[in-house]
Amino acid sequence: MVLRFYNTMTRKKEVFKPLEKGTVKMYNCGPTVYNFAHIGNFRAYMLADLLRRYLEYKGYKVMQVMNITDVGHMSIDEVADSTGEDKIEKKAKEEKKTPWEIAEFYTKAFLEDSRSLNLKEPMVRPKATEHIKEMIELIEKLIEKGYAYEVNGSVYFDVFKFKDYGKLSGNTLEKLKAGAGGRVEENPEKKHPLDFALWIHNPRHIMQWDSPWGKGHPGWHIECSAMSMKYLGETLDIHTGGEDNIFPHHECEIAQSEGATGKTFVRYWLHTRHLVVEGKKMSKRLGNFYTLRDLVAKGHNPKAIRFLLLSAHYRTKMNFTEEALKGAEKTVKSMMEFMESLKNVKEGRENPEIKKLVEKTKKEFEDALDDDLNISPALSAIFNLMKEVNKKIDSKEIGKEDAELVMRAMERFDMVLGLDLGKEKLWFSLDEAETEVKEKLLKREELRKEKKWEEADKIRNELKEMGIVVEDTPEGPRWRKL
Repeated sequence: MVLRFYNTMTRKKEVFKPLEKGTVKMYNCGPTVYNFAHIGNFRAYMLADLLRRYLEYKGYKVMQVMNITDVGHMSIDEVADSTGEDKIEKKAKEEKKTPWEIAEFYTKAFLEDSRSLNLKEPMVRPKATEHIKEMIELIEKLIEKGYAYEVNGSVYFDVFKFKDYGKLSGNTLEKLKAGAGGRVEENPEKKHPLDFALWIHNPRHIMQWDSPWGKGHPGWHIECSAMSMKYLGETLDIHTGGEDNIFPHHECEIAQSEGATGKTFVRYWLHTRHLVVEGKKMSKRLGNFYTLRDLVAKGHNPKAIRFLLLSAHYRTKMNFTEEALKGAEKTVKSMMEFMESLKNVKEGRENPEIKKLVEKTKKEFEDALDDDLNISPALSAIFNLMKEVNKKIDSKEIGKEDAELVMRAMERFDMVLGLDLGKEKLWFSLDEAETEVKEKLLKREELRKEKKWEEADKIRNELKEMGIVVEDTPEGPRWRKL
């Protein structure tokens, strides 16, 4: 099957062909670093990671850029010309710190969380505050071309000059004018209420930079246009984000970028749907607002969280539940145990059916992901392989070479899933146990040799209460944590 993605711009699945053969230029809207990222944020970043991993699996070189917004994202951001207070400055006042301290702290936290979820590191993570020069140059180009105008030290984009405004979201100027009502704040500086700020003159704003129009700071939308084009060129292959980014953020990015260059800004737009928790919108008031750190503190494994975020198709609304997370933990553990079982295959007859089964699984896995990253059938193909191979292991109808073939296939699939299957040790020997556990294991072995089965089982249950599972093998007992 040929690789296809659903393009938000055309509202249909399209065959994917990058501009440059073998290379994909991809930009992902990254975090605004004023707080810990929540699991809804990470669903969008997981799409970027899955997309990159599968493209690399297919043999593409992926030039991935994900930004850090550390200035200019206002608290009221659902209209094109965002208003309210800068999110980072607001947090700085609450915590009695500088905006730079807030940005540095939460950037570090985001990078730590990304590593916990095994998100691949992008080619570059540009920070908005380190690209003011590029933003000013882009704004100057827009003024020169007649798309932007300066008033009292602020610069605005004239939306009526860009005829295609609304082509991504469907929020055309006619619709926006009709529905504006009280949602668009009146600003006497602007030619039209729907115009949005590229550069903002606000003496009360703490973070300020010199510009041709006086001191000020960039608007949120101009940041991504400037940073993406600096590192990836004037036309990107793919741009991703959450569905809340479609309007106004991505719509404004298109207007600025295409206004400045006269070229198509992005060829394929991919957006994740919202994540809800236990069927309800995440809210601190409802007590269902979770950051990654909240879930890890509750004892959940980041691998299981990663699996759960991956397991629903990115264009479906995802219901994140405690029950589903527990299920994900069991699934990940079963996949790890499967890899361990393959490693332990030492004897058994070679089976020609194994190669056919692996090839069938590979085709089903790739066909599913070629179809707009349709993850559910891809996972089903893997689970079916595990089920069939486990039967062969139990009946000793699989040889060492067969097991290695399956293991290599699973490692290839895991290049996409990013669970690091087989890399984490699952079972441990008696010598690797801590003193208390080791003493119980040794005592249990003595009782088993003496055929005191009930007493031996009593110790097994005691270990289970301690969170330790014991398995008896021809080489002696082995143990793992529950």
